[in-house]
Amino acid sequence: MKIAIGCDHGGLHLKQEITELVTTLGHEVEDFGTHSTESCDYPDIAEPVAHAVTEGKADRGILICGTGIGIGISANKIKGIRAALCHDSFSAKYSRLHNDANILTMGERVIGPGLAKDIVTIWLNTEFEGGRHARRVEKISALEK
Repeated sequence: MKIAIGCDHGGLHLKQEITELVTTLGHEVEDFGTHSTESCDYPDIAEPVAHAVTEGKADRGILICGTGIGIGISANKIKGIRAALCHDSFSAKYSRLHNDANILTMGERVIGPGLAKDIVTIWLNTEFEGGRHARRVEKISALEK
């Protein structure tokens, strides 16, 4: 898969570790920044990552900020995005299995790199279950109209 990844200054260190992991797992990564700890605005990172996913230039996206909240709210403003904030393995699995989340958000100030790597691995390896959940995802999409 091709994974679009991005972070603000509060997620830089975790993004670097996650980028290495995703590459090690055999996926291609496109990094949308930021590349320094200098303050930047998370909507400026969330938007191009989200568009890469909705335009089919990336299969999924990963966004990281201090909490994972602001960057996820921003991504969810883009039509077609289902960004899920996950700070545990169960949520990561079910965000894909039942919600077909196409962007994972995490907070560097909330979880450590070991747990974040577990979350990313589970999230990347879990496919959408479909079935009754497809109807629900379609209803989510209908809310965007």
